[in-house]
This record gives sequence, C-alpha cells and structure tokens, in this order.
Amino acid sequence: MSVASGPETTARRSLWAIAIAQLMALSLWFSASAVSPALEEAWELAPVQVPFLTLAVQLGFVVGALASAVLNLADIIPTRRLFVISAVVGAMVNLGLLGLGEGDIWWATALRFMTGVALAGVYPTGMKAMAGWFRERRGAALGVLVGALTVGSALPHLIRGTGLPWRGVLGAASGLALASAVIMWFVTDGPYEVPPRSFSIDHVRKVIANRGFRLSTSGYLGHMWELYAMWTWVGAYIASSAASSGSPETNAPLLTFFAIAIGGPSAWYAGRLADRAGRTLAAGGALLISGVAGAMTPFVFGRSIWLLVALLAVWGGTVVADSAQFSAMVTETVPDEMRGTALTLQTALGFLLTLGSIALVPLLADVWSWQVAFLALVPGPILGVVAMFRLRRSEWAPMLAGGRG
Repeated sequence: MSVASGPETTARRSLWAIAIAQLMALSLWFSASAVSPALEEAWELAPVQVPFLTLAVQLGFVVGALASAVLNLADIIPTRRLFVISAVVGAMVNLGLLGLGEGDIWWATALRFMTGVALAGVYPTGMKAMAGWFRERRGAALGVLVGALTVGSALPHLIRGTGLPWRGVLGAASGLALASAVIMWFVTDGPYEVPPRSFSIDHVRKVIANRGFRLSTSGYLGHMWELYAMWTWVGAYIASSAASSGSPETNAPLLTFFAIAIGGPSAWYAGRLADRAGRTLAAGGALLISGVAGAMTPFVFGRSIWLLVALLAVWGGTVVADSAQFSAMVTETVPDEMRGTALTLQTALGFLLTLGSIALVPLLADVWSWQVAFLALVPGPILGVVAMFRLRRSEWAPMLAGGRG
C-alpha cells in the first residue's frame, strides 16, 4: 500500500494493527448468538425470544451510530480514543451476561443493546482510522479491515465449535475486545487523518445532500439487506439442511464459521480489484454473484453436504466482498472534514435496514421452511446493482474508476 508521506512500512504495520484490533473487537457482535442454543436452555427462553439477542445488537448499533452522526462524535473525538473507549465499554457490558439466568431475557436484551451502542464507536472509527493512512489503494486497505470484521464476526462460532461452554465463549469475546483496545491505544494517526473538528449540526444535512453519498449508500443498503440476515441465520439453515439430508452429525458451528469467515479474504481481494477496475464494477459484480447464490439456496437444501459447502463458499465469499467499497466511495465523495460523520451515518442506515431482514427470514422459515427462507434476501442485491449502475454513470464515475496501481 502506498501513501503520499511517511514510511510505507509504518503504514503497513498500522494497517494490520487496526485490522487485528477490529477483528478482536467485532467478536462481541455474535458472541451471544453463537451460543443461543445453550442460552435457550440455560435461561429457558422461548424460541421467539432467541432472535432478540441479535436484533438488540443491531438496534443498539443503529441508535449509537445515529447519535454519533448527529453529534459528529466521529469527527470531534480523536479516532483512536473513541475506538478504545467503545471497545472497553463493549467488553464490560458483554461480561454482564455471565451473571444472568432464568427469567433475565429482558436484562440480556438490554445488555446486548448496549453492546451494539458500544460497537457503533468501533466499526466506523476503525474505517476512519484506516482511511487516515491510505489515499491511494484505499479500497484494498478498507477491504483488509472489512475482512477482519468478517472473521471477527465469525470467531464466536469457531470458539463454540471447539466445545467451549457458553460462558467461556462470552468471556473469550470480551477478552478479545479488551485486547483490541490495547492494540489501538498504541496505533499512531496516519498522514491523512483529519484533525478533530468542532460540532456542526449542518454536517448531516450536507452529507445527505451529497449525491455521491446518496448513490453509494443506496448500494450499501441493498448489500446490508442481505448480509447480516445471512450471517445471523446461515447456521440455522445449515442445521436444518443437514437434518433434512440425514446428516445430523454435521458440525453446524464450524460450517457457519466457514460460511462467514471466507468473506475475509474475499473482501481483501475485492478491494484490490476495485482499486484497479473501479469501485462500482467490483461492488456491482459482488452484489450480482451473491444475489444469484442466495437464489440458489433452495436447490442445495437437504442435498450433499459438499454441494452445500460449495454454494456457501461462493455466497459467503461475495456477500461481504463489496462492503468496504461502499465505505471507500463515501470517503472519496464527501469532504474530508465530514468523513467520520458520513461513514457513521451510512452504517447507521444500513444496520437499521438489517432489523427488517433479520426478523423476516425466520418468519418465512416458520411459515414455509428454511429451504426457501433466504429468497427474501434476493431483492437487496438487485437494488444494489441498480444503484452501482447509476453511480457508474454519475459525475463521480472518474473518481471511482480505479487504475490506482
């Protein structure tokens, strides 16, 4: 990765330090969802209550991100400081789940909500810190960051797959988040980091008025309709498919980890491709492939486990590959002094949309079956492709066209 000033080796070290910190902190996201069957038994939850553990995180993230955007927190508080504080708070709140038991579902939901609020200070600030180190090849750098986020989100499923009890999984996730705060404390600011600015209520209005922001965010919304619902429910889909095929011994947690984590290297590769061929082409292509893969899920359900794994490799690899490019588009189409607010607002809107798709998929599974439930996600990529086509024909096209080495 090249930077205009400062040693390239320092930029590379910062890239991996920020990415590793993001990976560790984001393990909080699905820490409870990964052990939901054990929590359902330990806390005597009704099946309808289990989705609250994920939806509460999404809602908390939305509230935290919207508040951060309106208050310009990502632009007025030093980036690394906001990340460190948020990671520590998230770790402490997550540990609070260890003291809960039967009948404490509403306390658990509240703690998961607060975890989401804390993560709103981690994810967008990590992207802002990374953008501060890279101007050229920013797509690849942000791709590494989203790849780390992807593996971090999948990590609790891997930990659970090793047989660790649910308390151990939650404790491990909190420990990783605390370690992320330590790493981020020692990362230095990059040459393109924007100094903290004073609060301006007009920042949000100016960001929304920016056509480049609106088009890139439209693509992001189509992407987000699919992404988190797939990540949340792919484990249930795998388990149901295995049972239908007569293979109940299938290790669903490990396959779930694979289906999510394979998006990590894909996000990095898509970033490199975007820097060469253009952001709209790379993002639009990933949306198209992931949409087709989602549409194919009914046809591999209950069939050979290897056929299922092959589809999950394609779907899991492309469903998140485009994510970093929507963030890169925002950093390149809005003024630098509004970069943090724009990134935070974009993610807030995207995660707000996920509340609908995460809730819709299990409802369809109950009404029909898991075999067809994921078809509800296909419209998202379709609309995202349309947004990328429009952005490719807009005045921002030359800036996003690629050819950055």
